[in-house]
Amino acid sequence: MKDTTFGFIGLGLIGGSIAKGIKRACPDARIMAYMRTRAKLEQAQADGIVDVILDGIGEPLRECDIIFLCTPVEYNAQYLTQIRPFLRPGALISDVGSTKEDIHRVVTSLGMEDVFVGGHPMAGSEKTGYENATDHLLENAYYIVTPTALSSETDADRIVAVAKLIGSIPIVLDYHEHDRIVAAISHLPHLIASSLVNLVKDSDTHDELMKRLAAGGFKDITRIASSSPEMWEQICMTNTGNIIDMMEDYIASLKQILHSLKERQGHDIYELFETSRTYRNSISESRRGSVTPEYAFTVDIVDEPGAISTLSCILSARGISICNIGINHNREQGEGALKIVFYDEASMQQAWAQLKKYNYELIPKH
Repeated sequence: MKDTTFGFIGLGLIGGSIAKGIKRACPDARIMAYMRTRAKLEQAQADGIVDVILDGIGEPLRECDIIFLCTPVEYNAQYLTQIRPFLRPGALISDVGSTKEDIHRVVTSLGMEDVFVGGHPMAGSEKTGYENATDHLLENAYYIVTPTALSSETDADRIVAVAKLIGSIPIVLDYHEHDRIVAAISHLPHLIASSLVNLVKDSDTHDELMKRLAAGGFKDITRIASSSPEMWEQICMTNTGNIIDMMEDYIASLKQILHSLKERQGHDIYELFETSRTYRNSISESRRGSVTPEYAFTVDIVDEPGAISTLSCILSARGISICNIGINHNREQGEGALKIVFYDEASMQQAWAQLKKYNYELIPKH
């Protein structure tokens, strides 16, 4: 790869993971970064990830081949304007935002289409900040690359090359198409999950029996309702048109389901579950998508004193960190009595192998 000097404006979870991935693959790459929390930049420098700590947007950026904007969406226009005077000929700007039409609109208005190629690494974590960035967070995750109308094929390929370098799977898309797709597979599902949780909350009895019985399947399908309200307000306000289109289609499908139920058309309901099951089973499990996966499995274990502590000791002895562990009271889908959630896939797989050695009966998450 010809690009060897990279600038980062913002070095949180995604920016930090890209920087760490670059350094892992190319230890000689030069990385400079700016963010408001200097202590985190100093930690990144101590980690050997950041070579130059920037005090702001200025002359040192002239050395960069590619500059990544890794800040909240509302700051992008401000930073693009500030960066522009310090772009050397041939330098390129990219971003990591989960919606693209807004940033592309700003780029066009600033006349910067020839120096910008958008990006969206489709991975994340329930934890945020540089301290939770890893050099493998984006491995096997789709990395959407969105050129402008004036982007050269060579410049788009440069962002593709970075994605491949850090182990991601690059896909080049028109940015309008990108926002339509994520509205369907990510943004609308988050709204549905949150509204469903609120429906149960508002429909619950005074003794909260719905809440008590909601463990298991209901909690699994609404897990994403626990996402950051601030982040999702921002996402929904920057992709409103596409979300509205998808929501109107979804409401129409719900009305059709309601009609089938009222008319007791059992075949229609059967077809609903049959077609959705077939399509869902065809979705790859080996690729990370736009919704952060849950790394978990359940254990068929007898509820007796010391059972959980024994299992925990087996895992801790191997240095396996557990994100969450608890009794699974609702097991209608054949889950085990104990559910264990891990921070990453590697920890989950290591735990699975370790517990199998002790003959625990394990049930994978569906």
